[in-house]
Amino acid sequence: MAVTACVLIKADLGKARDVTSAVRGIAGVKEAYAVTGPYDVVAVVEAADVKSLGDLVLSKIQATSGVKDTLTCISVD
Repeated sequence: MAVTACVLIKADLGKARDVTSAVRGIAGVKEAYAVTGPYDVVAVVEAADVKSLGDLVLSKIQATSGVKDTLTCISVD
């Protein structure tokens, strides 16, 4: 069963739009938005399972230039 999550991303100063564009190009990212508040970008992601989700966040999203920190919120619905 697929796992859906929201990944809240803190970007380096002045890099929110660049991070949003880069994250949108990652396989598994369904939507990404630059937002206001304590986080700069919110990405909606989908993966085959929790392990794949972890790989997506750790190997792809966190490796994106300009990403400073992430918080992953897994959907329970």
